[in-house]
Amino acid sequence: MSPEHLDRRVASARAHVKALDANALLVTHLPNVAWLTGFFASAAAVVLTPSALHVLTDFRYQESVTNMLAAGELPSGTNITIAERGPDEAAVEILESSGADAIAIEAEHLSVRRFNRLRSLLPKGTHLVEADPFVERLRAEKDAVEIGIYRVATARLAEMCAVLPTLISPGREEREIAADIDFELKRAGFQRPAFETIVASGPNSALPHARPTGRRLVPGDAVVLDFGGVYGGYCVDLTRTGFIGQPTESFLRLFDAVTEAQAAAIAAVRSGVHAREVDAAARRALATRGLDGAFGHATGHGLGIDVHEFPRIGRPAPDAEDPVLRGGMIVTIEPGVYVPGTGGVRIEDDVLVGPDGGEVLTDIPRGLMIPGAR
Repeated sequence: MSPEHLDRRVASARAHVKALDANALLVTHLPNVAWLTGFFASAAAVVLTPSALHVLTDFRYQESVTNMLAAGELPSGTNITIAERGPDEAAVEILESSGADAIAIEAEHLSVRRFNRLRSLLPKGTHLVEADPFVERLRAEKDAVEIGIYRVATARLAEMCAVLPTLISPGREEREIAADIDFELKRAGFQRPAFETIVASGPNSALPHARPTGRRLVPGDAVVLDFGGVYGGYCVDLTRTGFIGQPTESFLRLFDAVTEAQAAAIAAVRSGVHAREVDAAARRALATRGLDGAFGHATGHGLGIDVHEFPRIGRPAPDAEDPVLRGGMIVTIEPGVYVPGTGGVRIEDDVLVGPDGGEVLTDIPRGLMIPGAR
């Protein structure tokens, strides 16, 4: 990403900090650091003042971040600090020298211990302002560069999925298949899996977040595959459900119900719609089949640098926000039904929110491994 591109992100963050009546922002949540600066690291922080941006990291990343600065891959005017004692001490020194006396912090990501430590290190009278997760909200609406990354990533995912039917066969262990999927993701150009790959067969498919086990697949098994990869720093997420052998009528009933529920939810996606409305569309479709009680999780979630981001596509708690979808958001739509002791079905796609509807980015057959699937 160009410095100009990152500069626009920094300017948006500065505007939000000003609205909080703060004169500095301390960013400690690594995905937010990466989004603001283009610098992905396991140890980093940002101090943002009205006139400067400071990237803090440690010795392990000194050469890489210095090279990024020299290549013009960081926001304009970035200063680099290699924290020798610790990131909090380095951040406090920068904040003191800037004269900041009202510092916005990421309340949702800062532990009580770290908050108290920062307060003890800062000069008396310094006010720590608990900011809402505004960076996460800025991250939710993807720009043209990010959408371009997603188009490439989902195209690679589609090519990789062509080999999946060759991996699913009787006698193979769930964990063997999961390892093969992870290998295929890397071979397709992904940096790493976005999360622990799920391979859930037979009765295990009724567990929404099952972990791969040593169970061997047998004819008559439903098989849920939930996996994703990180490409260019961004996560894709896909779920497909297959069947070993000729699908039974009971399985096809569940599969058709979930297919209809997902189609209804995708049809409800557009800019300006509340997330609850998309979730409700999926539940209504399942209710007509008498399966609404078998669907216990949210219909989807935002995607980005994290695999689970704002907004959540589900029923909000009584005191929680019901997010409004905005153009540029990329969300998963993943209804499922689960029958304990028998099995389950889940189908998931990545959808780009637009003004007139949702665009499915994961153009991958939903009838994967299912003979004659509808």
